[in-house]
Amino acid sequence: MLNKKTYLLIKRFFDVVFSLIGLTVSIPVISILIAVFFITGQRSFFFKQTRVGWKENLFKLYKLKTMNDKRDSSGALLSDEKRITKFGKIVRWSSLDELPQLLNVLKGEMSFVGPRPLLKEYLPLYTTEQKKRHALKPGITGLAQIYGRNAISWEKKFQLDITYTKKYSFFLDIKILFITVMRFFRPVNINQPNISTVEPFNGTN
Repeated sequence: MLNKKTYLLIKRFFDVVFSLIGLTVSIPVISILIAVFFITGQRSFFFKQTRVGWKENLFKLYKLKTMNDKRDSSGALLSDEKRITKFGKIVRWSSLDELPQLLNVLKGEMSFVGPRPLLKEYLPLYTTEQKKRHALKPGITGLAQIYGRNAISWEKKFQLDITYTKKYSFFLDIKILFITVMRFFRPVNINQPNISTVEPFNGTN
């Protein structure tokens, strides 16, 4: 088995090569999605959000924008469930909104496989064990994504994330990527029933 340093160096090499290929291939797809967003009345197509990465370093995550900016009478943004657009639901369902994260991979802020990068507001809520999910770079996909995504509890997600940081290997990475591709063509267990977006993490009881 490769030691961690060698594994990370080789993994970085593949991340750079395949993110460049992925960005080249995805440009036409992103262009088509933007065109549909425009036709349906949307005028902003990307958004970036501060997320927590390797060793709890902060970075800007890129995604396609699947929500509008509608606000209530007091000027506060409506809930995610009320702001997600009809076409945005389809884009999320297919995970195509994640394509701009290939740029995060190329920049070295993310990897193809690893625990998903979460909001910085969650940092104070983690237990000591849950913080171990930051021992590796965050990924576009990971164990939690292939075994339930938003349909499983936060505790289960963190358990799977920590399992990956302890048992990472190229074989496991290939398995995760293969299942992720299969999920793209046949999505299952994406969200909890009647909920289009993930529930916020409020800490572990």
